Amino acid sequence: MDRRRITTGTECESTVGYSRAVRAGDRILVAGTTTTDEDGDPVASGDSETQTRHALETVVGAVREAGGRREDVVRTRMYVTDADDWETIGTVHGESFGDVRPASSMVEVSSLIGPEYVVEIEAEAVVPPERRSDE
Repeated sequence: MDRRRITTGTECESTVGYSRAVRAGDRILVAGTTTTDEDGDPVASGDSETQTRHALETVVGAVREAGGRREDVVRTRMYVTDADDWETIGTVHGESFGDVRPASSMVEVSSLIGPEYVVEIEAEAVVPPERRSDE
């Protein structure tokens, strides 16, 4: 099986030993994604709508870099620090995926990697057979 790592090159990836995403055969797995800028600083501290948009853009970007498309996403998991924000976060997720409608979970957690982060999103995609030659 072919395995391809997608990396952003951040110091955290090498320190922790993970990749932004991994493509293994027809599957693309995107790691939990928060909202950081190019310098690794948090984006929109405490703002669930902006953080959800930013995280989803990063997730879909990783899927594309691995040879997939937004339409290939079959599963998302959203970790949130306040379940009362479910409607805002869910609306942004719905706008992002539209008719794709991946299987999705939203789980409230006590905290994320830092207090300024309120949303973390991971995803799985499956590239259909007719596009598997893109590897």
